[in-house]
Amino acid sequence: MRTDIFARLDREPEPPKIEIPRMSRHRIALFGGTLAFYLAIVFAVLVSSWLVALDWKVMLFRPYQQWPGLHAFLDYYVVLGQRGPTAVMVAAWLGWRSWRQHTLRPLLTLGTSLLLLNVTVGAVKLGLGRLGPHYATEIGSAELFAGGDIFPSGHTANAVVTWGILAYLATTPRARRYLSAVSAFVSLGVGLTTVYIGTHWLSDVLLGWAAGLLILLALPWFEPLITRSEVWILSVRERWRTRSRLRESVPAAPVGPEPVVVLPQSLSTGEGTQEPATGQAGPAGHPGAARARAHPVRSERTPLTPGGSRRPPHADRAPRGAAAPARPVTGGTVSP
Repeated sequence: MRTDIFARLDREPEPPKIEIPRMSRHRIALFGGTLAFYLAIVFAVLVSSWLVALDWKVMLFRPYQQWPGLHAFLDYYVVLGQRGPTAVMVAAWLGWRSWRQHTLRPLLTLGTSLLLLNVTVGAVKLGLGRLGPHYATEIGSAELFAGGDIFPSGHTANAVVTWGILAYLATTPRARRYLSAVSAFVSLGVGLTTVYIGTHWLSDVLLGWAAGLLILLALPWFEPLITRSEVWILSVRERWRTRSRLRESVPAAPVGPEPVVVLPQSLSTGEGTQEPATGQAGPAGHPGAARARAHPVRSERTPLTPGGSRRPPHADRAPRGAAAPARPVTGGTVSP
């Protein structure tokens, strides 16, 4: 039975040498062309050009009514563009890759791309304030600055970034080509699905594709920051491990019984010997140690009593020790 397939799931003995993408001339040219397309879409919507008229034609065509049989399937397919579920799925895969390759770069790259996505797309959404097709108020209007948050399409941009990051982090050219085709197909389908169900204008989807592609093309500029962050996190982890090893290697000081101080009895004042306080342990093995902790220790000092008798004096009694008076003997006379 072959085991080399399962061996690929094991952790690599040492971090592999991964070629980090650089900002080449080809990538810079693609970034510039995509940025120009992005600005052109925004300008066309701001001036209510033919693109806005096309948005209204597609919206009034109502694709979900033309092909109602696709609605059930596309309701689930559009989840591939939602930020929460897709981020969890991709983070799980990249987390396993980080463990296997002894590097935090996959997770840090994903976090950087999602942060850029939230900042750039969120700022344009709130700044332009465009309403969606279901909330449009005037036919032919661009519905800008009306308190909406629909332009560009967040589902489309998130699909481009989340699935495109797998192609960006691919370790071989062949895997990069395949993953690029898969991510392009998924993001294209998610964008068209939002137009089909009527939640986005067509121009929203076009701008979402451009916004996500701009983030993927700009990632090499953030690679030095990702590298420094990884080095810092690993150094902090190593310091914690070193401190834990030091705490485990240093033995704890033995805790012995506390010494009992016995003061000698004073001959001048008559005070007795001072016993240890209640609850203070005596020497190990002493038979009365447990009893001393459980019961208070009595002082062995002899109580002082006042001298003399405690009985009150009687007038008809002679003091003890004196000679008793002679008594007459009954039954006879006393001779003189």
